[in-house]
Amino acid sequence: MVEVRKAIEENELKDVYKVRREVFILEQGVPEEIEIDNKEKEAIHFIVYREGTPVGAGRLRIEGTTAKAERVCILKEVRRKGLGSLLMNEMEETAKAEGLTKFRLNAQVHAEPFYLETGYKTISDQFYDADILHVTMEKNL
Repeated sequence: MVEVRKAIEENELKDVYKVRREVFILEQGVPEEIEIDNKEKEAIHFIVYREGTPVGAGRLRIEGTTAKAERVCILKEVRRKGLGSLLMNEMEETAKAEGLTKFRLNAQVHAEPFYLETGYKTISDQFYDADILHVTMEKNL
C-alpha cells in the first residue's frame, strides 16, 4: 500500500529528512548545509510511505499566488513506479486548496521529461544549483 500525506508529526518529519538525506546528500553529493536550509519551517512537508516505509518526500512553499515545489525525491530503488506522480498530485491538490493558481519548481535536468509528461512547461535556460544542472518549470493549476 502507498500513502502520500502531509508530514506533521515529529516522526513523519524525521522520515522526510531521512529520505532527503539518502537522495540528495548521500546519492547526489549535495552538501548538508545546502540541502537543509532556512526555509524548512515555512514549508509544508510531504512524505510518501510504501508498505509503511518512507520512500519519498517533498516540500511546498507559498510565494504569493504561486506554489513552489522543492526537495522532491523518491528513493532510487523505487523510482519509476508512479510514486513521484502521486507525490506531485498531492502537493498540487494542497496548493489548489490554498487557492493558488500556479505551481513552479526547479527540476534537475534528468527529471525534466517526468515533469513535462505531467503538464509542466520549461520556462528557463539550464542553470546550476548545488552543482547539478536544473531548469525552472511551471504549471497552471
